[in-house]
Amino acid sequence: MTVLDKFSHYLNQALIWIAGCFLAAMILLTCANIFMRIVWVPISGTFELMGYFGAIVTAFALGYTQIKRGHIAVDIVVLGFSKKVQKILNAVNYLICMVFFSVVAWQIAKYATTLWKTGEVTETLRIIYYPFTYGVAFGCVILSLVFLINFLKSFVPEQEDKK
Repeated sequence: MTVLDKFSHYLNQALIWIAGCFLAAMILLTCANIFMRIVWVPISGTFELMGYFGAIVTAFALGYTQIKRGHIAVDIVVLGFSKKVQKILNAVNYLICMVFFSVVAWQIAKYATTLWKTGEVTETLRIIYYPFTYGVAFGCVILSLVFLINFLKSFVPEQEDKK
């Protein structure tokens, strides 16, 4: 269990760094495009790149955000239950989310394969975009892994801090 948890942690750390690099590229591209528009020569393809880079940033940050519990959660109803019921509901939620994002990853990967086989390219820059689609599918797979680990952790008894 700890091996899987550490693997997930290191993988999500790497993905968040990659997402950060893509985000920095988005910022630089936006600033460069704004500056170039002042001199009436905008950078072509900026809109395309922003969309694809944004998809990678979002997908690669999903698992890390789940580990840090950064996603929005509305638990006003669940908090009224006992700790045992809360734990069961959380486990069921993790299982459902894991299955859902696994199916999402599978469908996105199928779509990426179709894009690959048909040779789809972007309209302005003419770059292939199936790698970005596979990147989004990979981010969903990693989020599913995080949900799997959370699901498995829900069966492990909580350890109290011994000082």
